[in-house]
Amino acid sequence: MERIFIGIGLVLVLMVGSAVAEQFKAGSLVVENPWARETPKGATVGGGYLEIRNTGSAPDRLIGGSVTAAKRFQVHNMTMENGVAKMREVTGGLEIKPGETIKFAPGSSHVMFVDLTQPLRAGDKVHGTLRFEHAGTIDIEYSVLGMGASGPASDSHAVH
Repeated sequence: MERIFIGIGLVLVLMVGSAVAEQFKAGSLVVENPWARETPKGATVGGGYLEIRNTGSAPDRLIGGSVTAAKRFQVHNMTMENGVAKMREVTGGLEIKPGETIKFAPGSSHVMFVDLTQPLRAGDKVHGTLRFEHAGTIDIEYSVLGMGASGPASDSHAVH
């Protein structure tokens, strides 16, 4: 009987441990849950998604970044014009006001990995950076999920 309880306890610990969200921090900025979708064979671009929270009292600005799997990194904003979604590269950086959380999600604002040097495969981790005007550079890691994924399924937090 004791073995059963120990076994159940180990399973629960493993389940909770695998559900821990990724969180990266620099200064007053917290980057959570960076992820990307698997790319189809021959794709030259990929998309990245994450949340950036400014816990400080001054604004900061996302001014660039990089990812090891692509030659170029772009921040894109999605807007609706006459019922049509328009995707545009953000120039001049993206402001994150104090207390604000910016969410990059499918069908919304996102980061683009342009000129992929390798395909993004489900289960892989892809190293990247985000550059901010005041907080500097944050090293992050994107978890690659399946092609139809809508995002990680966790609200837990782990600081790196």
